[in-house]
Amino acid sequence: MRLLLVEDDDHVAAALSAVLSRHGFDVTHARNGEEALQALLPGGREPFGVVLLDLGLPDQDGFEVCGRIRRMCGSPVIMVTARADVRSRIHGLNLGADDYVVKPYDTGELLARIHAVSRRRAATSAAPGEPPAQEGAPPGDLRLGAVTIELSTRQVSVGGTAVPLTRKEFDLLALLAQRPGVVFRREQIISEVWRTSWEGTGRTLEVHIASLRAKLRMPALIETVRGVGYRLVTPPAAVSPAGPAS
Repeated sequence: MRLLLVEDDDHVAAALSAVLSRHGFDVTHARNGEEALQALLPGGREPFGVVLLDLGLPDQDGFEVCGRIRRMCGSPVIMVTARADVRSRIHGLNLGADDYVVKPYDTGELLARIHAVSRRRAATSAAPGEPPAQEGAPPGDLRLGAVTIELSTRQVSVGGTAVPLTRKEFDLLALLAQRPGVVFRREQIISEVWRTSWEGTGRTLEVHIASLRAKLRMPALIETVRGVGYRLVTPPAAVSPAGPAS
């Protein structure tokens, strides 16, 4: 996987690049925001799988760079910064960052987060051997029976009728829809959708599952696997359209 490392400290960049290379990443190092944006321009090579973006850049604010990256491409962005305050985290995520890692960090955790955002982003396109989109569905969409999930616009419809979902409801449905029939562990869902640990978040997951079942008016769409987690059951192609969400 190609990875763009945006870091102005050459010593930090060299050490991190060495670790990432040992784990199979093809690392490109950009020392400032302008170099990063130039590296992201189409150039005949495959897109970057992940962008690691330091916020303390010498030429422009890292938040501004994140916003420009998001307008240029769909590569996942992980902000890596010493800014630990909640306001900065929220601001970064609202700008389109996929994750936010605070320095100093454990290298193993950083690698896990890179793989996690890569898996989430993989749901937006059809990968060899995986059938996220069926014939007749635009690229980047998931069509599962009567349910259509438009990943690019974050819209969901059942039988052609739009069903408004909250951000987390959509993220949860899109995650399960990546692999219909495959059981996702509760801990995995919490980690990838809420980006936190399982403790204290179990009730939140249950509430969102119940809300999805109600809004889609398809109670059997998401099956509970007792003691493990949840899986999405592919619905039939012809069902009654879902009514307005309550």
